[in-house]
Amino acid sequence: MNNIIYLVPAFGVVGLLYTAWRFSWVSSQPVGDANMQKLSGYIADGAIAFLKAEWKILAYFAIPTAIILGYLGTQEGTPENPIHSSPLIAVAFLIGALLSATAGYIGMRVATKANVRTAQAARTSLAKALEVSFTGGSVMGMGVAGLAVLGLGGLFIAFYNYFAAGKALTSDEMKTAIEVLAGFSLGAESIALFARVGGGIYTKAADVGADLVGKVEAGIPEDDVRNPATIADNVGDNVGDVAGMGADLFGSYVATILATMVLGQEIEVTDNYGGFSPVLLPMLIASVGLLASLVSTFFVRIKGETSSVQNALNIGNWASIAITLVACYFLVTNLLPENMVLRGGKPFGAMDVFYAILVGLAVGTLMSMITEYYTAMGKRPVLSIIEKSGTGHATNIIGGLAVGMESTVLPILTLAAGIILSYKFAGLYGVSIAAAGMMATTAMQLAIDAFGPIADNAGGIAEMSQLPPEVRERTDNLDAVGNTTAATGKGFAIASAALTSLALFAAFVGIAGITQIDIYKADVLAGLFVGGMIPFIFSALCISAVGKAAMEMVNEVRRQFREIPGIMEYKTEPEYEKCVAISTEASIKQMILPGAIALITPVLVGFTMGPEVLGGLLAGVTVSGVLMGIFQSNAGGAWDNAKKSFEKGVMIDGQMYFKKSEPHKASVTGDTVGDPFKDTSGPSMNILIKLMSIVSLVIAPYIAVKGGHNHTKAKETIEVNVTKENNSGTITSAATLKLDNGLEMNIAANGNPIEVGLIDFIRSDKPVDKTTWFDFDRLLFETGKSTLKPESQEQLKNVSEIMKAFPAVNIKLGGYTDNTGDANANLKLSADRAKAVEGELVAMGVATERIDSEGYGDQYPVADNTTEEGRAKNRRISIRVTKK
Repeated sequence: MNNIIYLVPAFGVVGLLYTAWRFSWVSSQPVGDANMQKLSGYIADGAIAFLKAEWKILAYFAIPTAIILGYLGTQEGTPENPIHSSPLIAVAFLIGALLSATAGYIGMRVATKANVRTAQAARTSLAKALEVSFTGGSVMGMGVAGLAVLGLGGLFIAFYNYFAAGKALTSDEMKTAIEVLAGFSLGAESIALFARVGGGIYTKAADVGADLVGKVEAGIPEDDVRNPATIADNVGDNVGDVAGMGADLFGSYVATILATMVLGQEIEVTDNYGGFSPVLLPMLIASVGLLASLVSTFFVRIKGETSSVQNALNIGNWASIAITLVACYFLVTNLLPENMVLRGGKPFGAMDVFYAILVGLAVGTLMSMITEYYTAMGKRPVLSIIEKSGTGHATNIIGGLAVGMESTVLPILTLAAGIILSYKFAGLYGVSIAAAGMMATTAMQLAIDAFGPIADNAGGIAEMSQLPPEVRERTDNLDAVGNTTAATGKGFAIASAALTSLALFAAFVGIAGITQIDIYKADVLAGLFVGGMIPFIFSALCISAVGKAAMEMVNEVRRQFREIPGIMEYKTEPEYEKCVAISTEASIKQMILPGAIALITPVLVGFTMGPEVLGGLLAGVTVSGVLMGIFQSNAGGAWDNAKKSFEKGVMIDGQMYFKKSEPHKASVTGDTVGDPFKDTSGPSMNILIKLMSIVSLVIAPYIAVKGGHNHTKAKETIEVNVTKENNSGTITSAATLKLDNGLEMNIAANGNPIEVGLIDFIRSDKPVDKTTWFDFDRLLFETGKSTLKPESQEQLKNVSEIMKAFPAVNIKLGGYTDNTGDANANLKLSADRAKAVEGELVAMGVATERIDSEGYGDQYPVADNTTEEGRAKNRRISIRVTKK
């Protein structure tokens, strides 16, 4: 392996140095008056209290899980199914969990510092407020990406040197290194799920309680200091939209790279990096994407009060994509060779991989644009919800649901096109590398996404501190854009999750040893249906948890308004800490069951029903989860911006309506319904489908079908039961070839059957050459034609089964004739007959890319053409192995 791998953790260090530098800059900005500092302190203290409570519960989960993984790592399996793992997988799991939690903590810390400083900066100018809020977001983005690249790259180097130093990419030792590395991703995704679900429950319980009692019942602004739930609401923005999103995309980042590495390990190549280039590439793409995002953060600037904040963010985003694309071109063309094959599929080259990366970046960009259209103010979907608010609460709900359902169409078509195109370019590796390309700009995506909650918090602090109206106008400007960027960030996250899950699924199939998932089987079909159901029950639990916590919050806020005199007159400060405690306790308690479903279901199904049924389950949960994620996130985002549109006034049937009007109250109801959609269950879908795939990948060696753990050793699953008379291989009795799956092939009872010769050669260490041919002995053609007789089917079927059992093997068919008749006619007939055999094998399921054919006419005779017996031997179809 080349020293280029050391660039990966080095880029991670660069990202973390940038994080420390910009964090210091944010901390040095003016913090505002004493009242602003006090309110900001409440928010920071509440966020820290939640994280401490969450981490305590997660420790109870992580330590026993690590012990179980460590025990499983001691298992060696059987000769047919060797398990390439180690107790060190427990260490990798704990490091992944720790770094995932750290990623969320970094985001939360900078957000709780940047919020009050953004509010203070808004007293100066919109440009200064954007600079502070976006810099806070970039600290989170670069921190998450830096930790992911440093952690994954550093662990890969450590595990390679410990397990597989000097070994080939396809060696058992290398498989152990990759399998142990999967524990890192499992730890990251596990913490991400609990952080996302727990944070989502927290923030929406507070938000719903604050809205229903404060806005609707008491008629006070959303972030009014008199509302007891307003501190909990602002805390929720940090623990849900910042810490939760940070852990979420940290997990996606790691899972995407890992899945591509697992698939890359199955590609045998000759390159300048010891065959490691397909494994190194995804880590290097993440590294250059981090650097591109870092550079692009300096492009996010505005000049005046009328400048477009959205345009500034778009410039930074497009710059990161463009720089990443150029860097990937040079990476791919210098790293990869021109001839690669994965699992006997279509050959592909370096430029094919680059085109797949281009597809991934395009899919991510289109998903963000589509999400923006369905959730942004002034666009048709949001305007349709506003219009329906004019006739009441029910029609607002109907309109939002319709928008959410409609919004699944274009994203799914985009994803489908992306999957087809990337697969066309580079097979399953292409799909996986497309996801890696999409995730390359995660640092910038997170910076843009985290900017929104910081701006939202800044607006809340401005409202609670009763700052001048122009300050709130500036923070509202940032918040409105942030609301859209949050929605587009969720669209990006679900798109990346879909491609990542498909890549993880492909990696699982390879390690589990299954070649297909047959939905005609009752148990597989049942698994498909159960998988499709899981996102629904998962969403139900999340939304129900928000509802329960919100009821407690509503009752508490009502109690304080009723029992504490002077709140409405600003004479008495509400008991904010009691609302914070309600959200904290409820979210910690309610996050456990949804998380358990994601972690336990694949284990139960895999060990009781087998890998094929588990594959059906994963297919069902992926499709259903992606649809549910898009639907809920977009519906919630559209409801939210429909409500926000009333702040500046909207026109319904020729009449203007503003806040506190009846249509506005209907929009508040819609936003309240949409809150758990867009901030709790919807965003959790992408972690759900990734986590279930990661769990399945980790347990795959333990549930693999016989001989399925290593495709490159598929030849060991074939047993040849023949009786031979001597070393020349003359068979003296009838023989069969028995495949591992129980299939028996009838072969000739004498001579040297092609089936035996092929298998012996493939199993041997003999190199592929142009002189080793094997002759069919039971192919019959119509006289003078290229039409095969029915009797030929049995041997053709045998050869097709051998090809399927050895997916790395490619062959060439040669057609020959005797020397009687016209030489040109003989040459054509021999080519037509070889082509006919090729067509039959393709029809039997052998990939056309694996077969070549050519006619040689009367060249290369193997017998005397002066006798009929010799001429019969010369009229033949032969096979030569061109790759094994």
